[in-house]
Amino acid sequence: MTTLEFKPQLIATLKNYSKKQFTTDLLAGIIVGIVALPLAIAFGIASGVTPEKGIITAIVAGLIVSVLGGSKVQIGGPTGAFIIIIYGIIQQYGFEGLTIATLMAGVFLIMFGVLHLGTIIKYIPYPIVVGFTSGIALTIFTTQIKDLLGLTMVQVPSDFIEKWIAYVGALPTIDWWSAGVGIGSVILIALWPRLSHLAPRTSQLDKLPGSLIAIIVMTVAALLLKQYAGVTSIETIGDRFSISNQLPEAQVPALSWEVIKGLVSPAITIAILGAIESLLSATVADGVIGDRHSSNTELIAQGVANLASPLFGGIPATGAIARTMTNINNGGRTPVAGIIHAAVLLLIFLFLMPLAQYIPMACLAGVLVIVSYNMSGWRSFTSILKNPKSDVIVLWVTFLLTVIFDLTIAIEVGLICACLLFMRRMAETTDVKVISDEINPAEEESDFQLGNLEHLTIPEGVEVYEINGPYFFGAGNKFEEIMGALHRGRRPKVRIIRMRKVPFVDSTGIHNLTNLCLMSQKEGIQVVLSGVNETVQAVLHKAKFDELVGTDNICSHINIALERARQLNA
Repeated sequence: MTTLEFKPQLIATLKNYSKKQFTTDLLAGIIVGIVALPLAIAFGIASGVTPEKGIITAIVAGLIVSVLGGSKVQIGGPTGAFIIIIYGIIQQYGFEGLTIATLMAGVFLIMFGVLHLGTIIKYIPYPIVVGFTSGIALTIFTTQIKDLLGLTMVQVPSDFIEKWIAYVGALPTIDWWSAGVGIGSVILIALWPRLSHLAPRTSQLDKLPGSLIAIIVMTVAALLLKQYAGVTSIETIGDRFSISNQLPEAQVPALSWEVIKGLVSPAITIAILGAIESLLSATVADGVIGDRHSSNTELIAQGVANLASPLFGGIPATGAIARTMTNINNGGRTPVAGIIHAAVLLLIFLFLMPLAQYIPMACLAGVLVIVSYNMSGWRSFTSILKNPKSDVIVLWVTFLLTVIFDLTIAIEVGLICACLLFMRRMAETTDVKVISDEINPAEEESDFQLGNLEHLTIPEGVEVYEINGPYFFGAGNKFEEIMGALHRGRRPKVRIIRMRKVPFVDSTGIHNLTNLCLMSQKEGIQVVLSGVNETVQAVLHKAKFDELVGTDNICSHINIALERARQLNA
């Protein structure tokens, strides 16, 4: 029985916490909070909810992930990866359906951590991760075209291809003022790292995120254009949403078994996506700060965060790589920085939230265009295209399914493809060969510890097969194929199966061995096993295979097996 692995990093770091470390954590937390603000608003709106729900998610989830998490520097909150899945759930089940799905995902994440699945999740094939991440990036970019260019459209189709057809048809309705704000935001964010370095170092401008600068500049520009040039066509957040800075009360949605059953698939998708992204972010952070996170503790913290966030009107959350790296780059080294980041967002929410109504929608679209570009991982995508065909197939299947259908189908099919390819590769690692005439001691290792270095001659009427590798589903068929190919006019009296290089055997392998033994017995052939290790012997004994073949016919090494074969052949 496995023990619960839950060791929040906050408890360990506070034991030797210093005033100097608090100073650096304070600065990092303030900067990360400022960085998170425009992203939280943009992610909330793009997901189909109000902007304050994005900030509430960043506050609640960010606080819980830092207090309970298994990483010292992880920053939790809403991320771009969830935009498409959230939007789809809201369209189909409404916001209450999203709340229930997020609660279910939180339960799944806690289960992942309790069952010690953190390490396994980190080994999900890289082509799948790149495939759906790139697909999400392209889908996010596609959803922002309308606001980026200020297109006049009654309804935007949900289908990817239909959406682009509709965009082309609506091009004559471009609002050039909105397009200028949107494209200008993209250019400003992209160039901000270079522009900020032109200012004196004492200005600390390089600490401010380009997305925040773009929002400030474009909001002021839109207000000036409206006030002095009479430009009223630039749509703002206030034109589309009513902004509130009131903290919501916790509410539990009405649960029914029918709704829960219908939301299992999207909830699992949220949980798997959240687990992958949070553990990937924590792993990247480990490499930068030279630390090691507790993956199962992190999953439990992410689960609690996704249980709490929807209760206060929030959306799914996970570890955010960009914000985590911002935290590290600004000196954050303990969970205190993440707690401060949540406090900063709370203060902004309470006192400055009404100002968000003046932010142009085109500017937020520009922010998300940059987010989608950074998410796309196009360099990783192109590098995988040079890998073996199996990786390329998984990459393209996951990518295209994400773009054309949805993320749930993409993850499910991608994992199935990866599992099938993994099974094929595992089967290829097991080799079955036939040894004829004699066994060369130069090729032996453990079987000649008794000092007998002479060639072992295989007696007449004896066949020797050697299995190298795990004996499971793939090896069984391979074994049968080789035996069928070696069928001669006369049958042997004894078949020796060497298993010294078989680390484990599964139920399929046992089934195959049993069939082989029964078939051989019908043909008057005795089966002898050689070099069976203790682990495999225990499995065979539990399956009562030793009763079928006879305990005397399960030998510790080839010397004894050949002697047993001579006795049976006499």
